[in-house]
Amino acid sequence: MSRAGSVRQSPPPSAAAPERAAAEGVCASAQEAPAPLPEVAGEATRLASLAERLLPWYRSSCRDLPWRREPTPYRVLVSELMLQQTRVEAVIPYFERFVAALPDFPSLAEVSEERLMKLWQGLGYYSRARNLKKAAEAVCRDHGGRLPADLQALRALPGVGEYTAGAVAAIAFGLPAVAVDGNVLRVFSRLSCLERESDRPEVKRFVTALATALLPDASGDFAQGLMELGATVCLPNGAPLCDVCPLASLCLARAAGREGELPLRRAKKGRRVERRTVLLCLLGGRLALVRRPSRGLLAGLWEPPCLEGHEDAASVRRRLEALGGVVTGVTALSPVRHVFTHVEWEMVGYLVELSDCAAPPKEWVWVTKEALAQEYALPGAYEKLVAEGWRS
Repeated sequence: MSRAGSVRQSPPPSAAAPERAAAEGVCASAQEAPAPLPEVAGEATRLASLAERLLPWYRSSCRDLPWRREPTPYRVLVSELMLQQTRVEAVIPYFERFVAALPDFPSLAEVSEERLMKLWQGLGYYSRARNLKKAAEAVCRDHGGRLPADLQALRALPGVGEYTAGAVAAIAFGLPAVAVDGNVLRVFSRLSCLERESDRPEVKRFVTALATALLPDASGDFAQGLMELGATVCLPNGAPLCDVCPLASLCLARAAGREGELPLRRAKKGRRVERRTVLLCLLGGRLALVRRPSRGLLAGLWEPPCLEGHEDAASVRRRLEALGGVVTGVTALSPVRHVFTHVEWEMVGYLVELSDCAAPPKEWVWVTKEALAQEYALPGAYEKLVAEGWRS
């Protein structure tokens, strides 16, 4: 029997204060000091019809995504790891290629590091791939190759945090679990007109408790419905599509005309800028590559040799000649800027054509275009430079 309109009584999070105006149907104006959060039980009562509005909308309007067509535990886990900090549209081709090559936990557990990184190449945040392999190894070692249908056991897997465990538990197994990501935080920040930054821990605790109180039997569709609503209707950056939102009449921010202001966000710290000179050294149709350190940004991936700072063509020529290189040409490439979470690379590049190189650094390897395409994982930061410099 469905409980789409029922309310689970959950205790309020420790940070919750007595019920404020928002739970009574009024959204307060912005304040200097953080406003108290609503009381969970009262807000759950106000939003008691949320699930019965959300679920029909989701089932009739959701996007056709490959992991939804066949939501096996393996495919759900792979998709959730890939979707972390990455747009759905970007993930789809990577997901399809990945599960075609590695269709189950045993194949993922046994794949080589080089093959794994090549399959993940261009998706970024490569630690996700390594954690996914570690999780597969744990599933095969401790659970007979089958993902455990248990929330605590899921949380114990490498790389699987509270959100991913909740999403997999609800979507793959139908367990009574919630998954609170940025989309869900944004939806509830507007529904409840929350006057605190959505990335604060107390806000996440409040939203988790409220979503749990509203949880229907169809936990998988509920989790995906909230995510879908945030991704396609309750959009970020002040542009929600309220006219097509199934929850519009419940939304306190919309009623107050503040949907464009919420959720509140803390100012981001500025990224540091690193200037790099990238050397595309070609010798006999082969490109020089070096492996990055095993820890840190882009750990263990391959890249062209790089110099700190921006150097000119004459300086690049001198450096290669010092290595015994017979330089037949140095061509400047288009500058490239690549943004990571905490750092920006401002890169200038040169195509350096060599007829000989007597004493290259021992860590350099020379690879053909075919080997680069099939075997060596090159970060997306270098794709434009390599494509421009190695056209022939």
